[in-house]
Amino acid sequence: MHSPSFSPPPLDLALRPDEIHVWCASLDQQVSRFQMLSQTLSLDEHLRAERFHFEKDIEHFIVSRGILRMILGCYLNIEPNQLQFCYGKNGKPALVDTFGSGIVHFNLSCSDGLGLYAFTQDHEIGVDIERIRDIPEMDQIAKQFFSINENDVFVSLPENRKKETFFKFWTCKEAFIKATGDGLSRPLDKFDVSLVQGEPAKLLRIEGDSKEVPYWSIQELKPAFGFAAALAIEEQGWCFHCWQWLG
Repeated sequence: MHSPSFSPPPLDLALRPDEIHVWCASLDQQVSRFQMLSQTLSLDEHLRAERFHFEKDIEHFIVSRGILRMILGCYLNIEPNQLQFCYGKNGKPALVDTFGSGIVHFNLSCSDGLGLYAFTQDHEIGVDIERIRDIPEMDQIAKQFFSINENDVFVSLPENRKKETFFKFWTCKEAFIKATGDGLSRPLDKFDVSLVQGEPAKLLRIEGDSKEVPYWSIQELKPAFGFAAALAIEEQGWCFHCWQWLG
């Protein structure tokens, strides 16, 4: 499956059972928009924002959570500031039962001023985004965190393809552990992702749990130039819609 393109959302927005909606949003907002989004956050979210050291990171966290609340509010027909979240053992956010945690599942990821959000019904989902950039220790990081098979693929690549492929591997793997809710308690080198140029990404192997492999889908995404992104979700055969958040 090719990477779906991002476009403005329709006026009759609705999340249907066979759909995945992915939203891309700039986290650099005008002061008036920032203040509006900030007012939707809970006290706990404001306290979490204050843990960041740099002002830009504080602002991006507030905007990212505000946008999440705005989108969820549209799907659930609830005021954004009325939404309440709970967190899994590894920090994965979800809606509390009162607001339909069994109806809308979601995940979000942010990188370098860009936020990516994924929504679906009744299925675990994970998403990850990374700006493609130079990392001097890239080969060492791949050796430490990629599986043996993934490393074999990575080291065989010409130098001009390594950087983009590294971030494709990384986002696919991060999306999967975010979907499962395991976080880094599941080592990244204990499962294999296939990235063959011109073919869809897919999960090949999960160490100690091979029967689960066919039940997971991985989809590469291209939210903006210079970024890699991926989504992982339970089951197959999804209809993807990708929207730009315009506020």
